[in-house]
Amino acid sequence: MATGKINVSVENIFPLIKKFLYSDHEIFLRELVSNGTDATLKLKHLISIGEAKVEYGNPIIEVKVDKEGKKIHIIDQGLGMTADEVEKYINQVAFSGAEEFLDKYKDSAKDSGIIGHFGLGFYSAFMVAEKVEIITKSYKDEPAAHWTCDGSPEFTLEPADKTSRGTEIILHIAEDSLEFLDDSKISSLLNKYNKFMPIPIKFGTRTETLPKPEDAPEDYVNETVETDNIINNPNPAWTKQPSELSDEDYKNFYRELYPMQFEEPLFHIHLNVDYPFNLTGILYFPKLGTDMQIQKDKIQLYQNQVYVTDNVEGIVPEFLTMLKGVIDSPDIPLNVSRSGLQADGAVKKISNYITRKVADKLKALFNENRADFEAKWNDIKIVLEYGMLSEDKFYEKAGAFVLYPTVDYTYFTLEELKEKLKENQTDKDGKLVVLYAGNKDAQHSYIEAAKDKGYEVLLLDSPIISHLIQKIENDNSGLTFVRVDSDHIDNLIKKEENTISKLSDDEKATLKTSLEAYIPKAYSVQLEAMDSQAAPFIITQPEFMRRMKEMSQTGGGGMFGMGNMPEMYNLVVNTNSNLASSILNTEDKTHKEHLVKQALDLAKLSQNLLKGEALTAFVKRSFEMIK
Repeated sequence: MATGKINVSVENIFPLIKKFLYSDHEIFLRELVSNGTDATLKLKHLISIGEAKVEYGNPIIEVKVDKEGKKIHIIDQGLGMTADEVEKYINQVAFSGAEEFLDKYKDSAKDSGIIGHFGLGFYSAFMVAEKVEIITKSYKDEPAAHWTCDGSPEFTLEPADKTSRGTEIILHIAEDSLEFLDDSKISSLLNKYNKFMPIPIKFGTRTETLPKPEDAPEDYVNETVETDNIINNPNPAWTKQPSELSDEDYKNFYRELYPMQFEEPLFHIHLNVDYPFNLTGILYFPKLGTDMQIQKDKIQLYQNQVYVTDNVEGIVPEFLTMLKGVIDSPDIPLNVSRSGLQADGAVKKISNYITRKVADKLKALFNENRADFEAKWNDIKIVLEYGMLSEDKFYEKAGAFVLYPTVDYTYFTLEELKEKLKENQTDKDGKLVVLYAGNKDAQHSYIEAAKDKGYEVLLLDSPIISHLIQKIENDNSGLTFVRVDSDHIDNLIKKEENTISKLSDDEKATLKTSLEAYIPKAYSVQLEAMDSQAAPFIITQPEFMRRMKEMSQTGGGGMFGMGNMPEMYNLVVNTNSNLASSILNTEDKTHKEHLVKQALDLAKLSQNLLKGEALTAFVKRSFEMIK
């Protein structure tokens, strides 16, 4: 029997590992199962190149919980280790066997799926165990070895009587980690971290009922059999070629990823590239609301089928973090705990690739079936609009498929819209004017007034639309967006004929003075001759100020915060209305004030500006007038 001290470069390495090296103690199971997978894949590779003269068979990794003995066993059937290899790979902390293996076989091992980069992975066992044993037998014709360490730098290494190839890790669970002896806890961890590992993982058994034979008698009782409970899918959809998968396969994999998600995804994008980096994955577009925050952290990041994190910022463009699915890449740099990602050139290339791939897929979907794409627009628009704002490369491609719907649900691309507006929506400076509504119900009267004049009105109701239209205007100098209730549209659209006012200039001056006496200072009074059937009082907001205010509110002082903007409104008074004449001709100041206030409150009500005490006073005054 050999004894000795583990070769460590830091004093008291085990307390350091237990407390600081990994941010989450549950990582131990991922690391040890991953090491077992690594050892199995190494053996497979050595057999394939003729260096290992053994049968590969159908290896599995088994996880067993011994509650009474307070132990967890992780058993693999991989290449195992000799005593010398245990001395080298286990006792020399942070000397990665996977790194050495990859270096030695770097050409032939490129596609072998070896995980690598583990370094201190094995020592994560000491986060939950007070003692760790390794019983291992190499595929080579050498004796088995038994290594034991109690969490101090002291270890023992002696021969073992193990006859089968592979390694068994035995964790003697510490008193402060007994939660990991619970079957449901281990099952949930295996499901979280190892659900798609490339080697089958057994955890317990399950009872299966055998089918009833065709010639069985009526009183036949179905037989049952105990089978291995394999908890993972070693061949998930993203590891296959798109040509191997049907639409139903993609939907089934979505259900496997999100078993509690009952809505089907709208469509998927299969990522598959091997140069200049390795990346595979499947992204799904789910139905999305307008809240950009609650949707995040639904994409799972894997490294060679080992779960790493669901925080993929920096790898996936931010606007796509609202999608669901899987990304797997061995080229993504990870820190020692795999809980964080380091930004570097490879990551940026991956992000750019994903952006381009998504844009190309959206363009293809649009071209292949525009009607279907239009039907899904409301469910995906927030992602695409955010992408146009945040990613220049996506913005450049978006013109080919981003849609602008009207309030009647006719859909235009931007170029189609420009062509449409040439007919009669041009301002005095020759700019095309895009009228839009942000809320179809709240702005109904304004929409109807615009439609009566033959204008096209878009429905743009996402929370970031003010930012997006600002960007579009900057890139299209001959285009301006105006909300349908902003700066009354007859001031913006060039009309060949103007309605003649019934009032003289002197009468209009007198009317304006009367109105300003009772109108709050936040309102700018504008007199305009309109059809006598049009609303007498209309409240609009200056387009620029309203847009700036919306932009200051978007993101709540975070992403787009711009501070508080002052309240400013226009009160457009129809000089051809009977009410305007009544206000002008009424001598009784009290009656005149009531007329102005009542009309102003009605206009406010249509803009949802009448609230609290002012709303109560309006209702009371209205009932008094009815009496």
